[in-house]
Amino acid sequence: MKYRLSEIVDIIGGGTPKTTVSQYWNGTIPWLSVKDFNNDRRYVYSTEKTITEEGLRNSSTTLLGRDDMIISARGTVGEIAMIPYPMAFNQSCYGLRAKEEIVGKTFLYYLIKNNLRFLKKNTHGSVFDTITKKTFEGIEVDIPEKSAQIKIAEFLASLDELVEINLRINDNLLQQAQALFRERFLSHTVMPENWKLMTLGEVSEMSAGGDKPKIISAHKSDECNYPVFSNGISDEGLYGFTTNYKISAESVTVSARGTIGFVCLRHVPFTPIVRLVTLIPNTKILSAKYLYLWLMNTPIHGTGTTQQQLTVPDFRKTDILIPTGTEMESFTDIVTPLFQRIWSNQDENDKLSDVRDALLPKLMSGELDVSALDL
Repeated sequence: MKYRLSEIVDIIGGGTPKTTVSQYWNGTIPWLSVKDFNNDRRYVYSTEKTITEEGLRNSSTTLLGRDDMIISARGTVGEIAMIPYPMAFNQSCYGLRAKEEIVGKTFLYYLIKNNLRFLKKNTHGSVFDTITKKTFEGIEVDIPEKSAQIKIAEFLASLDELVEINLRINDNLLQQAQALFRERFLSHTVMPENWKLMTLGEVSEMSAGGDKPKIISAHKSDECNYPVFSNGISDEGLYGFTTNYKISAESVTVSARGTIGFVCLRHVPFTPIVRLVTLIPNTKILSAKYLYLWLMNTPIHGTGTTQQQLTVPDFRKTDILIPTGTEMESFTDIVTPLFQRIWSNQDENDKLSDVRDALLPKLMSGELDVSALDL
């Protein structure tokens, strides 16, 4: 049966407490912005910022409850997540609360996910993409009966849970690598003998990304099978796929504008585009894994008064501690299996996500008979 979105959900606006009032911030209430849930995880578990009860009372934000939804509506439109426990949120997002007599909460999540392409096509704004509340409310969706909703939601959620398990494993593996790195290289009060302080320009080949390729696809295909990365933070900056690559060496990228200092380790051939800095390490001096972990533990700042940016000439001057060759080789040998496991889990998640995304529209349209689903 067809419904307008306003008939099946309550659409809730967010807000920001005054940033100049210190007693509004650093409290116990998680406060969401899009950067907290741009990673394709079904639930958002943590936030960069928190507010106090006083901050909640003195702003237009409100609390979302368990299994409510949040969706970004300005700038990066269409990032979505479910809420595991009460959280407040900013004005660039909408909260969605299912009218459960019509639609189940988990089914609603997948219903919205299935309509993201349509949402993004209906954005407005000359500076930032924006989806207005009126446009959002008027979207028409098909809703099956409750028994079908439950079965569809349970099946898709089972795939997402497998993805989530791998993500939690990867988080733990990266924490292990971080702990090893900090213990070996950041715990010294005096620089060990034969270690050196060098600059990033001395130990790596650094360059800024170029224009986006003429041939580019939103999805990986036989023709377009090399990733293109930008300075975005969603999905590690994945912009699309193209026919060739510019960087084949294991390397590190750093976002240079917007969210400055978002660091990624790259291990497959790729093409970087504007506002993304790539560092290819001199492997006679250091490994990409060491470089990545060093930058993950280094504050990275841009320059400029209007909009800060990270420039290659300035970034080349950044210091980096270089241990002996033996120490570098030993550390790299220890952490390499951790990263290989991370990459293997990422590959498995890509396959699981492809299955989920292929089945999603077929299940929502009724093309697939839900009675045949094996849960």
